[in-house]
Amino acid sequence: MAFNFDECIDRRHSDSYKWQKYAGRDVIPLWVADTDFRSPPCIIEALHARVDHGVFGYGMSPTALSDIFIERMRERYQWDVKAEWLVFLPGLVSGLHLAVRALTEAAEAVVIPNPIYPPFRAAARSAGRPQRLAPMHLVNGRWCVDFASTDPALAGDERLLMLCNLHNPGGTAYRREELMQHLAFAQQHDLLVCSDEIHCDLLLTPGLRHIPFASLNEEAAQRSITLMSPSKSFNIAGLGASVAVIPNPRLRMKFAAQRAGVVPAVDVLALCAANAAWRGGQAWLSQQLDYLRGNRDRLTERLQEIPGLTLAGPEATYLAWIDASGLAVDNPHAFFEQAGVGLSAGADFGDSRFVRLNFGCSRTVLDTALDRMAHACQHLRRA
Repeated sequence: MAFNFDECIDRRHSDSYKWQKYAGRDVIPLWVADTDFRSPPCIIEALHARVDHGVFGYGMSPTALSDIFIERMRERYQWDVKAEWLVFLPGLVSGLHLAVRALTEAAEAVVIPNPIYPPFRAAARSAGRPQRLAPMHLVNGRWCVDFASTDPALAGDERLLMLCNLHNPGGTAYRREELMQHLAFAQQHDLLVCSDEIHCDLLLTPGLRHIPFASLNEEAAQRSITLMSPSKSFNIAGLGASVAVIPNPRLRMKFAAQRAGVVPAVDVLALCAANAAWRGGQAWLSQQLDYLRGNRDRLTERLQEIPGLTLAGPEATYLAWIDASGLAVDNPHAFFEQAGVGLSAGADFGDSRFVRLNFGCSRTVLDTALDRMAHACQHLRRA
């Protein structure tokens, strides 16, 4: 079955957080990380069937979803996950906050890569934890953590290392040896690890494979929490269902204690959507990846023609971390917004010289946005 990713679905008058930001304005929203693609038919059909049942009381522990997830981890990553390791959550961001609060005490610091998805730093800030930034540099066109320059910045009070695998916003798919460097750094400084792997399905460069941090070896498993979700892969972010994989029973108990009475269970419709996605959405996912590769390649080609903008990668995700430092503007985000393209501000990720572009949209929308960006940059050069 062929799926139509060229379809332009009008989200302007829906409850879309992404599109309502610019309600009434001629601005194309390519910022927050959901896509404009219709979710797989298997999810829509499963939700219709569940809604037709008509009763939405408290749901049970998602045993069926656990089984599907465990089998998925075994088939895709040769990772033998146990059911007792799993804690289901109504969203991955809550998992980041719980991990910080469960794995650190008040005076203990969190090591966070920079640039990074904003909730990483927000989780540490909300819990009142000190932050140590681990700078990321381009290495052969890929964004990687520079542990050599991170070491001197440590104060000895660090307890948790945050990992974004696959990396948002840089689009890096970490190789095994790079994940082993993360593990060695964690061992050297006696750090626990929280690995956000929400984008794990979205590999664009052929031949690459995702490697869950906890699957490296038993040492990695016992010092880590891994966070996963079908939300980015199948465009069901509004149906919050995520899972924390915590092999270490002591860490799992701490995590559960922080969650108790504060973070609710996953609702029945979100469980239904997640179940359908992981059970029957693979054909749709494969075709989406082909489409996103085309968008990534189109974006890369067009940006090469726009003076002042450069892009490294991305190898994965549908997010592009664009260096706008070559433009003679103080605020690239505001500049492109004025030109009719709503991007994510690089300052929110740790570097105001950049903007993040979400290319999870129809090619028509992407081309229109790129035309606006090119026109704005050309006009700037002539001014």
